[in-house]
Amino acid sequence: MVNRRERVRAATVQEIKDVARRQLVGDGPSAVSLRAIAREMGMTAPALYRYFPSFDHLVQSLVTDLSTELCAAVEHARDLASPDDAGARLLAVCRAFRAWSVGHPAEFGLIFGAPTPGYGTPAYNAGPSGLTPTQTSRAAASDSAGSDSEPTAERLDNGGARFGRLFLSAFADVWRERRFPTPEAESLPPRLTEQLAAYRQRLGSTLPLGALAVVFGCWMRLYGLVSLEVFNHMSFALPDPEPFFEGELAEIAARLDITEVEPALR
Repeated sequence: MVNRRERVRAATVQEIKDVARRQLVGDGPSAVSLRAIAREMGMTAPALYRYFPSFDHLVQSLVTDLSTELCAAVEHARDLASPDDAGARLLAVCRAFRAWSVGHPAEFGLIFGAPTPGYGTPAYNAGPSGLTPTQTSRAAASDSAGSDSEPTAERLDNGGARFGRLFLSAFADVWRERRFPTPEAESLPPRLTEQLAAYRQRLGSTLPLGALAVVFGCWMRLYGLVSLEVFNHMSFALPDPEPFFEGELAEIAARLDITEVEPALR
């Protein structure tokens, strides 16, 4: 049974993360620091170290919460599609990813931006934190000496990798159902096959290397489209990018031999 002290501590931890998120959304990643959070909460910056040993611990905890929120939204959309139609479920994953990201641009930047120190990079080529190493170390140094320990969250639990596993699982279901055309491993550049083989081993996946290469191509196309929209890099020509996104998604579906694409637009 959770005692009162533990409940109060959990509530304070959540409040710290809520304040950090508000600062991120309202003023951008450079505004988030332990000192700014403490000031808004009526605490001293050193007092926050009782809850988070360092600024990086706080960032990673916030990334984990946001990735859980993203994954829940994506899984909900996926599960509304027919369990017998892997193609429809994958398209639901893609659309839900875009919808959440466009609706939460600051949070998207934190999860999928430049890596936070100490966590490496996630399962695909998009880092877990929008705070650059320079910003993170500067903010941590300006708050207090704090703890020198490294964050203890598992590396594969960063936001990028969590969503990456969800996306890869949906993709693998399509592969098992449809066996769409893929390049032979022997036709791929050796330097590429070496990297794909190492990555597949880390994942414990059984996808053929050619299929894994297609995964990367589809993911990079999807991530690029969403990133451009989130960061407002399409507005010079497309104030409403959704029809363009749907057209690109239809091309991704065709690449995967998904022929029945239920349009999101009416």
